[in-house]
Amino acid sequence: MSAASLSPERAAAISSRVRLHARRKRVNAVALALSLAAMAFGLVWLVWILFETVRLGLGGIALSLFTEMTPPPQAETGGLANAIFGSLVMVSLSTLLGTPIGILAGIYLAEYGQKTLLGSATRFINDILLSAPSIVIGLFIYAAVVAQVKSFSGFAGILALALIVIPVVIRTTENMLSLIPNALREAAYALGTPKWRVVLTVTLKAARAGVITGILLALARIAGETAPLLFTALSNQFWTSDLSRPMASLPVTIFKFAMSPYENWQKLAWAGVFLITFGVLMLNILARVLFRNKQ
Repeated sequence: MSAASLSPERAAAISSRVRLHARRKRVNAVALALSLAAMAFGLVWLVWILFETVRLGLGGIALSLFTEMTPPPQAETGGLANAIFGSLVMVSLSTLLGTPIGILAGIYLAEYGQKTLLGSATRFINDILLSAPSIVIGLFIYAAVVAQVKSFSGFAGILALALIVIPVVIRTTENMLSLIPNALREAAYALGTPKWRVVLTVTLKAARAGVITGILLALARIAGETAPLLFTALSNQFWTSDLSRPMASLPVTIFKFAMSPYENWQKLAWAGVFLITFGVLMLNILARVLFRNKQ
């Protein structure tokens, strides 16, 4: 059909659609350019940070880093053995403490408390904990535990880190269980399976990879937390496995050494930054691989 045979109204409608299509293409091109620019801006800083961390951190990596205690200023030797041990202990125990609580609460919210008042209140409080600055949690544990016993301790640090783990695990567990199709639950109910067994052997098993992903992400988050430990575990220059006493940790040691004017401390601080960055990076990669396999 030729353009001359079209009615004026039809020709005007086609012309309007052509102009609208051209405008949408321009808007799409601008939006795509802005998105790529934002992505490039973020990647530049990320690559720069990683490059500096690797460049300055690898210089301090040595066997003594894992076998010697934190040194005094201007010492020729020294390491971060006590800080590494303290971080591993507190992060591991806080994860073991917070994970069961988070999983059980997530199961309740997804399977039992979808429309209950208790479930709504729990979700609200959990959202507050997720968005609360970690220093606020540290101050809370300081007032509730440290100030009462009048002593910094590894136990207080574990409690503070566990309060950071719990809301992350709750949210991830609830979301993953909510993604499980109801057809799986209904099929199990049709066979006469009680609800508690359906939750344990059907829905939770189907969401296992997602739940593990949430646990790993929570672990990665608390691995680099400094503020809560400053108010709870404080630090210790010597090796200790007594959780009732102040305990060293990598984040607090990095903070203290990086702020010092001593070259040996600054070198150890960068080595500690490299260890934490590498560990968190590996945990995030592992979590994403598990999530991708689940998908």
